[in-house]
Amino acid sequence: MSAAKPRYEILWTETARVDVEEITRFIAHDSVENALAVLDRLEHSAKNLAFLPERGRFVPELKQLGVLAYRENIVRPWRIIYRFDVDRVYVLGVLDGRRDLASLLIERLIR
Repeated sequence: MSAAKPRYEILWTETARVDVEEITRFIAHDSVENALAVLDRLEHSAKNLAFLPERGRFVPELKQLGVLAYRENIVRPWRIIYRFDVDRVYVLGVLDGRRDLASLLIERLIR
């Protein structure tokens, strides 16, 4: 029996890549082993979106505003924010779930 073929291509934005680099760099200050484990968890979670991106929940803060284009996959304490179309999943950011999303988005806009 062969493995299921992914339905979607996973594409990471530069912003999302930087998010993951910053997360792993921060954790690596204390433990390179832990940083690599977190990196593996985040990448594995994103890769799984290739099979069923619909399973992620709508981003609650955006859903309240009627914005249903963005979903998230939780890899505690991080939130992988993404959107998808017919055959691609776009990973847009990996955000700290302990922080207020509005504050994080404002920070990104003023960078």
